[in-house]
Amino acid sequence: MLKLFRLSAAVAAATIGAGMQAHAAADSIPDGFARPLHTGLGIDAGFSVLMPTNNYLDGNNIYQQRGGTVFTPGLRLELRFDPYSRQGMLYHGLYQGVAISADLNNRYNILGRPVSAFVFQGAPIAHLAQRLWLGYEWQFGAAFGWKHYNEVTMPDNVALSTSTTAHIGLNLTLNYRVAESTTLRLSMGGRHFSNGNTEWPNAGVNTLGVSLGIVYSLGGCQSEPQAPEQLSREADRGRWSYDIVGYGAWRKCVIGTGNSQELVPGHFAVTGLQFSPLRHLNRWVAVGPSLDLQWDEGANLDSNRVEGAYGDNMFFYRPSFGSQLSAGISAHAELTMPIFSVNAGLGYDFIKPAGNKRFYQSLTLKAFVWRGIFLNVGYRLGEFKTPQNLMLGLGIRL
Repeated sequence: MLKLFRLSAAVAAATIGAGMQAHAAADSIPDGFARPLHTGLGIDAGFSVLMPTNNYLDGNNIYQQRGGTVFTPGLRLELRFDPYSRQGMLYHGLYQGVAISADLNNRYNILGRPVSAFVFQGAPIAHLAQRLWLGYEWQFGAAFGWKHYNEVTMPDNVALSTSTTAHIGLNLTLNYRVAESTTLRLSMGGRHFSNGNTEWPNAGVNTLGVSLGIVYSLGGCQSEPQAPEQLSREADRGRWSYDIVGYGAWRKCVIGTGNSQELVPGHFAVTGLQFSPLRHLNRWVAVGPSLDLQWDEGANLDSNRVEGAYGDNMFFYRPSFGSQLSAGISAHAELTMPIFSVNAGLGYDFIKPAGNKRFYQSLTLKAFVWRGIFLNVGYRLGEFKTPQNLMLGLGIRL
């Protein structure tokens, strides 16, 4: 009996000791931001098709040009976490960075040739072979130099009303490591350009295409060690976080219905507040509801127009604060990665201004800048088609 007790005690001590060593090993792994990020330089070039998703690009322009093709060369700077850091072990293959590209389209007469500057992030989805993997990449930034709407020179341009627009892209990528420091990347995807309803008209420009690029990692690529079991369990444990976001923007407003729609002179402020409890299912995905409050200075104007006031002399009685307030509840899914998180939401306003859509959607990029504080850049639509407003603000994750 005494021997059995000693054997059990020895086994327990060994198990506890191994657990403590594993925990200590996990705790000794440095944070990814405590070590220099690994740098890569890349070039790429692609061809895409201008989609005729509005009348202007469907031939209703002074040149009667429809659609078109775009050649897009670009340069990029990629940053990766040290593979022996926490983020490097937990997020194998993750990369992010900044890039510039030029759209040399054959519809210069009606669109111009804009230059884009954007941030991006990508990661593997599935490894197909030792050197080959399937991944994704999103892009978000701005495009400069569009030919845009002008009531005299380009009165038919309903696609763009500003020389600068947002640049939003999503690609599926096929990556092949040809050498320790060199990776080839074939990308297939689409891009969307618009000004977020800050000016009007704003039908936007959309492209679909492919590109081929090469990335050279300075200093070569190191192996990707597996994360200790304790570290992986901690990263994947289910937990709750709570996001509080305040945002604001400005927008143009169109009133009326059917063929009697009119553009209201000036710009209108939008402010909002969101409270979002998120359940983290693992290190990559979080889901949860959100309570959304928004005040829109341009809401409920149609029923408050001064009789006989039209065009540039359009005037309105000031609507009450409550008649311009909306309150809704939405469901969200979020891709949670180091530095950036991408959040998509579907919501329903149980309180809304007269004439607004109850069913709304949002797409948001959260850029974490310091200890749970993040910049919030988002866009809100009504019924998947009606532009509403940007969501530019600041948030905190508790």
